[in-house]
Amino acid sequence: GWKDAINTTIINFNNEKMRITWAARELFHRENVSFSYTFDEGKHKVWKPCPTYLLDQDYNTGCLFKTEGPTLAISIRNSNGSEELFSKKLKSDFYIKPNRPENVTFFWKDDSVTVTCNKPERAAKCLQLELQYKSTFDKGWQSRTSRCCSVGDQGFDPSKCYSFRVRLKRLVPYCNVVNYSSDWEAETYWMNGTLLDSCDADDITSQSNTVTVLSCSLAVLLMMLILLILLCKWQRLQMSVMPAIPDPKYIFVDLLNDHNGNFQEWLDKTDHLLLQTKLEYEEPDCIIEAESQQKDEKNSDKQRPLEKIFHFSGAAENSDLKAAQIACLIPASNTIGSFAGFHILMNDDMYVML
Repeated sequence: GWKDAINTTIINFNNEKMRITWAARELFHRENVSFSYTFDEGKHKVWKPCPTYLLDQDYNTGCLFKTEGPTLAISIRNSNGSEELFSKKLKSDFYIKPNRPENVTFFWKDDSVTVTCNKPERAAKCLQLELQYKSTFDKGWQSRTSRCCSVGDQGFDPSKCYSFRVRLKRLVPYCNVVNYSSDWEAETYWMNGTLLDSCDADDITSQSNTVTVLSCSLAVLLMMLILLILLCKWQRLQMSVMPAIPDPKYIFVDLLNDHNGNFQEWLDKTDHLLLQTKLEYEEPDCIIEAESQQKDEKNSDKQRPLEKIFHFSGAAENSDLKAAQIACLIPASNTIGSFAGFHILMNDDMYVML
């Protein structure tokens, strides 16, 4: 009656390793059983002993071995192997438990989230990607399932923090006789498209404060840079439009320092210095030469100049000095000729030689 009473649990880990367990303590509490298996078919089967037993208080409760083919036969015997207590033949492909999804990626767009993972190399058509999430205001998980290897949902509130986890599931009954799913991928926490360490209020506040401080710092630096650029531009514009006005204190330094603000005394001294400077750099005396006679009209082209030379020196002859100064200031355009290094100028009815 043991053959009908034994319940076994069969798991094929991603078609790489098999694990078969049984209730040894309840069924074989007085005897430690042995386990053997084979992936061969037909009459010439080669049975292999269990390489690794799973123990419970020194009782064999299961066996772990490598997956070697799609068809598996198992046998449980008494301790010395003389009597078979249980046997079964099965398709190992119908007991596959997939591995965790790899390279899980979250893509946010407005209030929608799409989760993707790498596509497994084998039997991807038998897999589904399951997404579960809950916010800090939800009591239980909400689940969404789609074909491997992309799943998504919408309606996420940007002001809430969400916990997400994903796993792969085998389709039942088309690919598995048992509803096996992979272990959950590590749980992640998101808020408005930003990955967080957790959904605790303190962590959210701390991270929000950090983001706020960084944003404010960048804004202040940017404003300072803009103000510096504007200041340089304004200084250039001010210099081009409104040139700098000399400070009068540098012009009237001697008025304040040497004359204690006595303007009349400073003015007299300044006039004396200007007059002295003028005399030092005054041009040599001018000689005025006038022509007094002309020949008759037939010989008008020939001129015989009569020279009158006047020397001006000192302040006694101020009127003559002014005349000489005027003659000296006649522009070069009035020059009508030159003779022996002198320039002959014409001013009204007078000829002036310089």
